[in-house]
Order: sequence, then C-alpha cells, then structure tokens
Amino acid sequence: MTPPRMRLILDNDYSGDPDGLFQLAHHVLSPSVDIRAIIGSHLQPGDPFDPSETTADNAVMRAREVLQALGLDARFAVVAGSNVALTDARTPHDSAGARAIVAEAMRDDTDLPLYIACGAGLTELASAFLLEPRIAGRLTVVWIGGNEHPALAVEPPRADAVEYNLNIDIAAAQVVFNESELDVWQVPRDAYRQTLMSNAELELRVRPCGAVGELLYQSIHSVVDMAASHDVMLGETYIYGDSPLVLLTALQSSFQADPSSSTYATVPAPRIEADGSTTFSGVGRPIRVYTRLDVRLMFDDLFAKLALHTA
Repeated sequence: MTPPRMRLILDNDYSGDPDGLFQLAHHVLSPSVDIRAIIGSHLQPGDPFDPSETTADNAVMRAREVLQALGLDARFAVVAGSNVALTDARTPHDSAGARAIVAEAMRDDTDLPLYIACGAGLTELASAFLLEPRIAGRLTVVWIGGNEHPALAVEPPRADAVEYNLNIDIAAAQVVFNESELDVWQVPRDAYRQTLMSNAELELRVRPCGAVGELLYQSIHSVVDMAASHDVMLGETYIYGDSPLVLLTALQSSFQADPSSSTYATVPAPRIEADGSTTFSGVGRPIRVYTRLDVRLMFDDLFAKLALHTA
C-alpha cells in the first residue's frame, strides 16, 4: 500500500459541471493523498447545471453519490460550504467548509504538507483566510480557474470576459489574489481546456467500471442531452477541467516530489478587479501558473484506478 505523502482538502461545486465528479472519484482512489475533508461549494445563482438556492448542499449530496458508488462513503467526511458568494472582500461566511480548512491548516501534529484542491469558486478558502489569516504559509492552493495570462496564452474563441470559476465569487478571488499571501498554483482557462477526453474513451474505459463508471458516464451524457436541447452540439470530446487537481497533487514525481511532467511559469499574481476583470500589472507576489498539463498520465491513471477498483 502506498502511504500518503500529503494532506488534501477537496473543494468543488459537485452539483455543477460533472467534471468534478471525475476528479472526486480519481482523488479518493489515490493512496498517496490523505483526504481530510471534502467540501461541497456553491455555483452562481441560476446556473443551468443547478439553478437552486442550495447548490452547496446539493454538491454534498452529489459527492456522497460518487462515494457510495465506489463503496467508500463511510471513509470520508463531506461538509457543505456557503450557498452564496461573499458580499465583499472583508466579510467571511463562517461555514463548515471554511472551518474545516482552518482546522486542518492550523494543525501542528503532522509534517505532511497540506494542499487545498479547489475546482470552483474560492468562497471557502477566502472565508477561511478571513477567519484565520495565519493559514497563509501553512498550505498550498491548487485552483482551477481564472483568465488567461496574456504573456502565456491567448483567449479561446468567443471567450467569456470573466472566466467561469472566477465569476462564481469575484470578491473571494479578490481576497485570495489581492489581499493574501497564500501560495497559489493556478490552472487558468487555457490550461484546463487541454483536458479533453473523447466520448469513445468514456464509453470504452469509464462506463464498464461498475456502478461508479455508469454514474460518471451518465453524468456526461446528461450534459450532452441538455446542450442538444438548446441546439448546442458538443462534438465528440468533453473538457474534464477539474482533473488537473489530481495530476498536480496525487501524481507528483517519485523523487523531489513535484508535478514534474507538467509545465508552469512563475509570474506575479494578477489583481482581480470588482467587476471580475483581471489586471496583469507585474507587481503581485509570485504564483505558479500552469501552461501545459500531462494529460496522458492524468487520464491513464484514472482509467487504471477505476478498472482496478471495480475488477
């Protein structure tokens, strides 16, 4: 059995885009990470994936469905974050999710490094920092989100002005990027759009893997059907944009542990403005920005772990 090399808190909007369900299944099947908490976080109001007012609570239910399909529901604590975004960059939401981050970050009884894997908005992390600023320096944030850095990439065609995860909670992003000294590894839109799995791979290498394989398969096809009902044809691939959270944590290199098969640039943190626009002034603290991801390792490891678990 591979012993854990790091502690990990997962924070994702599991009632939203089902890419998070793949990330969750992959992470809990990875023995090198000690998952201390799983946080269900909220979506934007009226999000088509879940237009309810209880998206964080619904995220908890969806996460538990994945764990039950894996037969692992008794092993992991799943808690809800806030169902709404921050009202400003000074006032935290004192949620169970934020408290879980604070409690784990402030532990002094372990030498295992702590990573927070965030696949949605930054509400819980920002709230945790506002509740206890000393967590900065005690953890590494891996965040899927944010606009392209202009020196590193270009926007995709017809891109939204404010990237999806950033737009979930702009004030929280202001806390993390503008006001904190948190150690951030960012996977911006241009990088997470590299994570394409074909529908044929989904059918052949995920669906046969027992109850969890069928759950994951159907979660994607529900999106395809929803899009088609609005005359949007998604083609024969899907973006599994939350899966780099696994690649950059559980799948670090054996010696001198680091995500050595992926490429990043160390750049000054951008400033997030109140309207969600991003200012790249070159004066922020240094952060990692991933530019190329080892998609081969990421997906082959997912396929192998699902097959082994359900064999």
